[in-house]
Formats: sequence, C-alpha cells, structure tokens
Amino acid sequence: MYHRFDALVVGAGGAGLMAGAHLSGVCKTAVISKLYPPRSHTGAAQGGIAAALGNIEEDHWVWHMFDTVKGGDYLVDQDAAEVLAREAIDAVLELEHMGLPFNRTPDGRIDQRRFGGHTRNFGEGPVRRACYSADRTGHMILYTLYQQCIKNEVEFFDEFHMLDLLITDSGVCNGIVAMNVRDGEIHVFHAKTVVLATGGFGRCFKITSNAMAATGDGTAVAFRRGIPLEDMEFYQFHPTGIYKLGILLTEGARGEGGILRNASGERFMERYAPTIKDLAPRDMVARAIYTEIRQGRGCGPNGDHVLLDLTHLPPEQLDAKLPDITEFARTYLGIEPYTDPIPIQPTAHYAMGGIPTNIDAQVLRDNSTPVPGLFAAGEAACVSVHGANRLGTNSLLDINVFGRRGGVSAAAYASSADWVELPENPARDVEALLQLLRDGGGTESVAAIRHALQETMDANASVYRTEATLKQAEVDIAALKERYLRIGVADRGKRYNTELLEAVELGFLLDLAEVLVVSAKARNESRGGHFREDYPHRDDVNFMRHTMAYRVAGSDPASSLQAEIRLDYKPVVQTRYQPMERKY
Repeated sequence: MYHRFDALVVGAGGAGLMAGAHLSGVCKTAVISKLYPPRSHTGAAQGGIAAALGNIEEDHWVWHMFDTVKGGDYLVDQDAAEVLAREAIDAVLELEHMGLPFNRTPDGRIDQRRFGGHTRNFGEGPVRRACYSADRTGHMILYTLYQQCIKNEVEFFDEFHMLDLLITDSGVCNGIVAMNVRDGEIHVFHAKTVVLATGGFGRCFKITSNAMAATGDGTAVAFRRGIPLEDMEFYQFHPTGIYKLGILLTEGARGEGGILRNASGERFMERYAPTIKDLAPRDMVARAIYTEIRQGRGCGPNGDHVLLDLTHLPPEQLDAKLPDITEFARTYLGIEPYTDPIPIQPTAHYAMGGIPTNIDAQVLRDNSTPVPGLFAAGEAACVSVHGANRLGTNSLLDINVFGRRGGVSAAAYASSADWVELPENPARDVEALLQLLRDGGGTESVAAIRHALQETMDANASVYRTEATLKQAEVDIAALKERYLRIGVADRGKRYNTELLEAVELGFLLDLAEVLVVSAKARNESRGGHFREDYPHRDDVNFMRHTMAYRVAGSDPASSLQAEIRLDYKPVVQTRYQPMERKY
C-alpha cells in the first residue's frame, strides 16, 4: 500500500511528537509508531526536565551549560550544549503553555528540585534546576504533546513498524517502508522529509530500565543504509534500578533527600563525591555502587546490591513528590519505603550515541554533510549534547529542544523541496528479509539468541570494561550473528505476528551491540559512561574526539549479517570551557 505525505515522523515519543506538533501547522504530516503513542518510552521518564528558571534559587543558563559539558566528561559539542541550555527555558515555558501540570511553588511558579550534577556557580554546590511533575514528568510531557498533535490534525499510523529507510542513489531521503502489525501488510510511505525519533536500544542488555520496545529500530535501519553512528561506546547505567528487575527509580529520589547506603549503613557517596555526594553524575554513582559491591560492602546474602534509603523523609513528602517509585517498591519488592530501604543496582538506561546530527537535527552522512530530507532527534540521535555521560533531566530537555528544532527544520525543508521519485520496487529489501525470517526453516530460537546477547553485554560491556571482556563480547556477538542465520519463526500468520517482528528487532540489536563493542574496544581510555579498567584515566591527547562507526559499503542492506564496521573520528567542538579534572 502507498501513502504520500510532506513529512513523516517515525516514533511517537516526546521527540517525535514535538517534531510532529511543529510540522503539522506547516505541511501534511504523519506520525508512524510501532506502539500507540501513550505507550512510548518517554512515559517512563520520571524525575524532571532541566531549565535554569531560577524559581527557587539563583541559576543561570551558563551554569547549566557548564554542568552539561562537565557531566559529559568534555566530549560534549559545546555549540549544541549552548543551544540546549539557552533554549531550555523557552522549552519548559512552551510545555507549560500547552497545559503540562508541573508541580508548583506556593506562589504558583513551576517548582524545581535538585538533581545529579546540577550545580551553582560552576560547581560550588547543588542547585534546584529540575522542573517536575511529581515522578511522572515524562508521562505528562508525552500526553501533553500527544494532545497537541491531535489538535493539529496530525495523522497517526499506530502499530506500524518501520523496517527500512528509503534513500536514493544520489543520497536523498524520500520515505520509509513499514509493516502494519495488525494485518502484516507492507506499506510504502513517500515523503519529502523524514524525522527519525525511534528512541534507544537498551534491550541489548539484560538488566535495563528500557521498555521491551527499545530495540533501536531507526538507529539500526539508518546504519544499514550507510549512515554512520556516533559515540556508540558511551552507554549510561542509571545507578538506581530495582534490584534484579532494572525498573527505574528516579534520581529525583536523591534530589528529594534520598541516601545511598552500603551493608553497614554507611553513606558511601561521601567517599567518591564529597561536595555533592549522592547527587554526583550517574556514571560516577554507578561505578561507586559497583566498587562498594566489589570491595565486599554490598547488601544481601550475595552482597550484590546497595540500598536507597528514603525512610528519613516524611511520608507526605514521598506521597506528593515520589508517588510512583514508592508504589513500585511495594508492588515489585513487597517492601514499605516509609520504613524500609529499597534494594537497588545500576541498570542500563540511556544511549549517549546514535545517528549523528547538527544543531538543526539534520542527519549527517559523514562529519559534516547533511543527508537531504533526513532529520533525527531524541535518544536515536547524537547531536552530542550528552557527550560521554548524560546529565540527569537533560534527556527530556533534549527531546523538546531538538524535537522542536527538528520539526521546524524539516518543515522548512518540506516547504521548499521538490518530490523525489521512489525506486521501482521500494519494498524489495524488506520483503526479502521477511521471507528469509519467515520461510527460512531454521531451528535457532529468537528468544535464546536475544538472551545470550543480553548475558554477554551485561557481563562484558557494562559499567566496567577491559580489552579482554570487550573481545569476549565481540566474539560472542559474531557467533550469535552466525546463529541468527538459522533462526526459525514458527508463526506463519500475518496478523499481529510478534514473533516475526521480534526476529527483526533482534537483528537490529545485534547490529547496535556490535557497533557499541567495536567502538568501545578502540577507545583506550576511561571517559564518562565508558570505563576501561585497563585504561583507567581520561586521555585528552589521543581521544578527545567522537567515534564515527560506518558499515562497510557493499554489505547486504537488508540484514546485519556479516557486515563489517569501519571506525573514523571527528573533533569535539569546544567553545567556552576547556577540559579539566572532573571532581564533584
């Protein structure tokens, strides 16, 4: 089936809906999502959105920019960080004017709380910068933007799974190919411009805060079509996931006064970040937790976790500011957070890397050349405002600032661009891939391969890495890709064939996990979320640069099988702040 729109947005999370809201007033727009928009993973974001409003205490956007650059261990492109911090204030006020129900101060202004890595006067001490709606901030943003898109008459194609990106031989993006999950039919969407906002790929790890749908579809499809991926080795592990489950407990809990404790009840973050303690950036807190566990100070019979202590906070404060996560503790762990500390461990949370873009959300085919008609925003993209480690609350800010920029830029492009014709059979590669998966007659299990991938990523490419562990992950992934050639899909039906789509998603995860591991093995330093025990120090002489991973030309574009990866690099944009030792 064929559709024609001026603009397509793929993904109905915060970035996609913000882009759609700004496109829809200018041109005929469709949002395509494999989920219904209210189920998008933005809804799981809890703690807040950063903006230097100064509603509670003095704050300035330059302090926010500095914290973003320092938090990213100086791999942040500072032109992008300036855009993020400057436009944060307008982004939050825009959401307020759209109707988002922020928590309020007694005099009616947007309330703000502390968050990890947010400081006053370039690191002197913590500052209240996170604007929030209890611990449901992402949920509120998602619904607010969805309502705006409905008001603006955006056309939604819910439960349509993107399987391919259409790029002409001359390098122009002119549409996508997707499957209607409900009946299995293939649909071709012809467009002047495409915005990719498909989120992250946390499901390549076993312990993760990411939804089941976070399989990096748009990122992997772009990679298969010749787009490089930037800084994929930098993956953030949130310090406070529910023990064994990985379900997120917001950093806002520590912003409200929660304390991390080891088996002896010690507030151990005083050792690692004496100035801001439990509110240090996430990479540092995650490593501190694992250091406590490694040195025998972990909790429980296996000594494999620590505790998030909220018991000293008034119950009415927990009910008002942290209602969801306290209920999570009751539901999933059977404990009462009023009286019992919560068992936690780091959980795979956020990809700092992704599809490279400039500050106008244009996708880049190399270090600087835009792909005409193609834009990206949110976790799928890498404008490099997060560098080597994302500052807490900057993800919800990123999707709003660069989702808006992507929508505005794509609208301008669609208003002036000519239609570019589709090839004779645009769905050919997708049909070949689906036939291979559906009719191949293999015996390997999708679930078993996915489980093995998650096991090796957790064991070998997690918070701590070495040459040996990364090499092991690389070997394991190569073996899993060989097994992927022989997978079998038992369901031959077309309606809601989730087994078939999980097989496709597994191919995407294998692609992205391999890029992560290859990029990490080549970076012989420790920086932000990438910590190499065999190279424990940051190396600005040799590695103050972004990794650019390319799929070798000539590889089969329909699948990940046997593709080679070539690494290149590009310089980091430095403007206001020179690298310094990262202390808190």
